[in-house]
Amino acid sequence: MEKIKIDRINELAHKSKKEGLTDAEKEEQRLLRQEFLAEIRADLKASLESIEFVEDSAQRSDEFMC
Repeated sequence: MEKIKIDRINELAHKSKKEGLTDAEKEEQRLLRQEFLAEIRADLKASLESIEFVEDSAQRSDEFMC
């Protein structure tokens, strides 16, 4: 996500705590947060999909001997 959008999310969060947000600002905040979370989920999914499990051959041999 672009830094300008993250800065805007933070700006709206601070304003919300200090003085409250207008309905338009609340909607903007909701959409920005939704976009931010979608990017985080996509990054996490890509990271998880790239994980490769590797078994130790000695460990695998022990399992078959039992």
